[in-house]
Amino acid sequence: MTRAADLRRESVNGLVVAAHRRHYGVDLDDGGGMIECVLKGRTTTLACGDRVEVVREARGGVIVGVAPRRSLLYRSDAFNEKLIAANVTQVLGVVAPDVPVDEHLLNRWIVAAEAERCRFLLVVNKSDLPGAARFAERFAQYAALGYRTVRVSAKGDVSPLASWLRGEHSVIVGQSGMGKSTLINALLPGTNARTGELSEALRSGRHTTTAAMLYRLPGDDGWIVDSPGMKVFGLAHCTQEVITGAFVDLRELVSHCRFRDCRHISEPDCAVRAAVAEGRVTPQRVALLQTLLRESAAARDPAR
Repeated sequence: MTRAADLRRESVNGLVVAAHRRHYGVDLDDGGGMIECVLKGRTTTLACGDRVEVVREARGGVIVGVAPRRSLLYRSDAFNEKLIAANVTQVLGVVAPDVPVDEHLLNRWIVAAEAERCRFLLVVNKSDLPGAARFAERFAQYAALGYRTVRVSAKGDVSPLASWLRGEHSVIVGQSGMGKSTLINALLPGTNARTGELSEALRSGRHTTTAAMLYRLPGDDGWIVDSPGMKVFGLAHCTQEVITGAFVDLRELVSHCRFRDCRHISEPDCAVRAAVAEGRVTPQRVALLQTLLRESAAARDPAR
């Protein structure tokens, strides 16, 4: 059946609220609830937060159209990509004192958010644990870069975070064990039941580590996506210009380097290396920039 024939049948718009492999849960705009959908064709992959057009079938629905995205958060290497959430306005990076924090990974979340022009919020969870205050002090450098830090306890008080979610389209990212799902349960009571409903729609049995879930916020058009725990976050899809522009502390400096394609390694008259020597920029930030630029170049190398 052609798409034109599909559109002659009754269709309805909706929001992708669950994604697992090529099965999607779509919350319909007409009040019809959520139905399991499949996507026609194999060239497109959807994410939670995508706006879609659905034609109802006897058992679920078929996605026949996808609206243009305002943003798309995803990770990639030279060969594969993994979509996380579409149409996001802010990224919530969660850390906790009882799990070793990979700050290299944390910085990649920040670069990904900047690349998509999304606000980044650092959420320090489990603030009720011993040593949590000292742990939070480790992240003062991010506040100095302009990134707000919010301290919460998923099993206690989450009100400091709630006000940041109103009217926003958020995605929560973090390493396994940081308490992301517990945090969402505290922010949105009843989420456990909703998770079971979404998982059933995906026929995945239960909330798996490979499924993403979107939860609407009460009282406004905001929502939050719970993403799987992650150990890596590649940014191979980002160009050199996008990567450099995502470093808020370096984007002005690079315009003063002698060479437009300066790699900030050994080139003469490099403004970035000069700033490091003067203590105005940390060497770790420059090292991360160089790593991401190498990854981007390698992903675009036709000889790979």
